[in-house]
Amino acid sequence: MINQDGMAVEYPEYETLKVTRAAPHVLSVEMNRPTKLNAMNIQFWSDVRNCFETIESDDDVRAVILSGSGRMFTSGLDLTESPFTAFSDEVARAGLAIRRIGKEWQQAFTNIEKCGKAVIACVHGACIGGGIEMIAACDIRYCTKDAYFVMAEVNIGMAADVGGLQRLPKLMGNQSLVRELCMSGRRFGADEAMQHGFVSRLLENRDTMMEAALELAKQIACKSPVATLGIKEFLNYTRDHTVQESLDFSLAWNMSILTRVPSFFGCTIISLKGN
Repeated sequence: MINQDGMAVEYPEYETLKVTRAAPHVLSVEMNRPTKLNAMNIQFWSDVRNCFETIESDDDVRAVILSGSGRMFTSGLDLTESPFTAFSDEVARAGLAIRRIGKEWQQAFTNIEKCGKAVIACVHGACIGGGIEMIAACDIRYCTKDAYFVMAEVNIGMAADVGGLQRLPKLMGNQSLVRELCMSGRRFGADEAMQHGFVSRLLENRDTMMEAALELAKQIACKSPVATLGIKEFLNYTRDHTVQESLDFSLAWNMSILTRVPSFFGCTIISLKGN
């Protein structure tokens, strides 16, 4: 794996993640706390933030498969660990500390969204709380038929704040349903997730799902990484802007990409003839 300077990119041994090369140009990132149901402890947020920051600079990676080890994707926030217990008794300073930690946690999932590579989330079993917020930052979501989802933050007396309430309404497209799920904390299954567009495929079991995700990742990895980056940037920009603003953005982007128009289209025609 190489970075933009042609140097090999090394992935460290993360405490909560297992990073492996699944195929040429395809990286597997697996949450790796199976005995804790992949609960998101304090270290998890740093690991995810740093891992996807490294992925962004790894030119050898074109697609990422995100999954969970053990019997479920994730049980959500690890409530046995809290960074909030050592705060100052002074309210203002405690508030600033909460803000700092919150922004670090938000950045972890934002790094997934902004890594420039196609990220395929593979959910089996439960996907609770922060798990939904995590996969909402991914590009593509697969799940097994027995998977289920819970926006559980309301059940512990808080509003989700690491991306779920910001991204979920733009993914599912049904404001009434999104508010129902977030305000009630009720469980919704794979069929309902599929029906409302939160996932794009239902697979029989975890093995079948991982095989399907790998095939898709390899297909994406065969495409131009510049094109994949452009598609991801265009879609993310369009989600947050008007149609006209997005059209202008796409032209500004492609002005640099298509500067060498003859050679670009010449190579494209040769490629199509070869296929």
